[in-house]
Amino acid sequence: MINATELTLLLAAEGGEEKHNPLLPHTYDIVWSLVAFAIVLFVFWKFVIPNYQKVLDERRDAIEGGIERAEAAQAEANAEKAKYREQLAGAREEANAIREDARTQGQQIIADATATAQSESDRIVAAGNQQLEASRQQVVSELRGDLGKMSIDLAEKLTGQSLGDPAKASATVDRFLAELDSK
Repeated sequence: MINATELTLLLAAEGGEEKHNPLLPHTYDIVWSLVAFAIVLFVFWKFVIPNYQKVLDERRDAIEGGIERAEAAQAEANAEKAKYREQLAGAREEANAIREDARTQGQQIIADATATAQSESDRIVAAGNQQLEASRQQVVSELRGDLGKMSIDLAEKLTGQSLGDPAKASATVDRFLAELDSK
């Protein structure tokens, strides 16, 4: 087999002039390609990469700032939550105190109403007893009078004489009633 070096030598010997390898570019193509690449590289390095870096920095700052704002908002929310829980606990304690105070006031009102009702009941019972005593005295007085009159009428019928003297009649009735009371 023939290698590339031998092939190159054979070709050079045949034509006398150097033939160019089609797989390798010409030197001027390489030079101009390097110049164009350097210009494109310079433009990217000078204009595109700084703008790209600026956009990346802005995004990083926005993300970091957003995270910091979110952390600050979270901390503020936690503080508000703790404050709300404290207020809620205070409100619960106050509600319990109000309930206990209302319960105490209710018991006091019930005790006062019971005492007032008891005193009113005692007053009504006392008034009823007084009225009953007055009625009894009146009935006893009326009965004495009626009993005395009937006794005199009966005594007149039995004795057949008139007991017209009121002082005598009264003394007789009183003596009779005294005997009844003593029995």
